[in-house]
Amino acid sequence: MSKAKIAISVDNSLLRLVDSKVDGSVIRSRSQAIEYFLKKGLQEQSVSVAVLLLKGEHQSIALKNIKDASLIKQQIEFFSKYGIKTIYIVTQHTKNMNSLLNEISDSKINVEIIEKQSKGNADALKAIRDKVNNSFVVMSGDTYNSFDLFKMIKKHAESEKLATMGLMTREKTSSYGTAILDGDLVVDFREKPKHYSTNIVNAGIYIFNPEIFELFEDSVSLEKDLFPKIARMKQLVGFFTYGEYLHLGD
Repeated sequence: MSKAKIAISVDNSLLRLVDSKVDGSVIRSRSQAIEYFLKKGLQEQSVSVAVLLLKGEHQSIALKNIKDASLIKQQIEFFSKYGIKTIYIVTQHTKNMNSLLNEISDSKINVEIIEKQSKGNADALKAIRDKVNNSFVVMSGDTYNSFDLFKMIKKHAESEKLATMGLMTREKTSSYGTAILDGDLVVDFREKPKHYSTNIVNAGIYIFNPEIFELFEDSVSLEKDLFPKIARMKQLVGFFTYGEYLHLGD
């Protein structure tokens, strides 16, 4: 593999730390040390897996055309655009399964359907627990989102929290989960409350660290069980997507 020579400015204390990692055997030079830790850092912060939580009853929605392609194709294209290499679709077996398989058959990236009977979307998400080692994206299967996912991934990596929730504002919030923010932290989350003094709502897309599964013990619903819990723990960051959003499950 060819390599390019570059000139960079590095803080002296950071350079001393890099030099301390040169052991003469595994890491034999300053250049190798910089390359090794840069690659390691980028790999740890990268997000290459996405999960679509698609209720069996919503498979017909995933097959509907929006913007000259089915919703599922639009979702796959969105994730592919932002570096996702593998998508897991967690759903249930229905009469639409063959049509769904046909829609994903020509995908440019790896798309795998996992059939799992579940009581709620948190229960469904447990199906991929053993398939992720790094942070991963989760999106509702009946949702169309179009925004700069790279910015959300960057925000998640910088926050060092367990989860990041996509947010948007709506005048009428009765059909959404709503969030109270303290700076960037979501400190209170309620699913479709009758009375709530905020217009900040859930956009149906999230980034989780794999450690999040340690808190899934009794969680059936992400919105009703998990998000209120991690909000109280100050482990849930909000990110305003400022993009296009459609909830086709309405």
